[in-house]
Amino acid sequence: MTRSVLMVLTSHDTFGTTGRPTGFWLEELVVPLEAFRDAGLAVDLASVRGGRPPVDPASTGDAALDPALDADLTRTVPLASVDPAGYDAVFLVGGHGTMWDFPDDGSLSGIVGTIGRTGVVAAVCHGVAGLLGATTPTGDPLVAGRTVTGFSDAEELLAGATAALPFSLERRLKDLGAVVEIGAPFTSTVRRDGLLITGQNPASSAGVAAAVVDALALP
Repeated sequence: MTRSVLMVLTSHDTFGTTGRPTGFWLEELVVPLEAFRDAGLAVDLASVRGGRPPVDPASTGDAALDPALDADLTRTVPLASVDPAGYDAVFLVGGHGTMWDFPDDGSLSGIVGTIGRTGVVAAVCHGVAGLLGATTPTGDPLVAGRTVTGFSDAEELLAGATAALPFSLERRLKDLGAVVEIGAPFTSTVRRDGLLITGQNPASSAGVAAAVVDALALP
């Protein structure tokens, strides 16, 4: 039977009050999506509000989106209409936009919590913000006592983003009781704690995707 993955993207397109555009980070979608499809997994794309999610222009350079991917992005499903029971894994794509709409979205928290009972929950970079509102069946934070990583305070500082952010992702994870392990800035860092898989930054995209494929291959 084909295993299925729900990939979730932000719908938020403004970087705080700076006027700077943001959204999802293209590499963090494209690299895992290709890895999942190459592994024979079925993949659906969803976003917080549905429709075309904003892509952070800083992540695209001068390259145009692949036409097939561009078409897929116009049809992302809104999270409120997703039935998590149909998926073996959820993958939270990063990008600074997630810092505004992932943490408090009830649909996302429900999807992550439901899939997290028996399936794979994965996130890369700022996509880890989508874990903040998720809980276990007993009501504890999903990340409490779990080893995770995510975009670090040091990386935010180097990116010139600290002042515009609504909160520190690294600090919020620690406040929820997570064991946060941070690697050198902008180098691949992946942490797997059971079926919870996280990556620190865009360079970690391939590593997180490979860990998801490995986890889904287990009986």
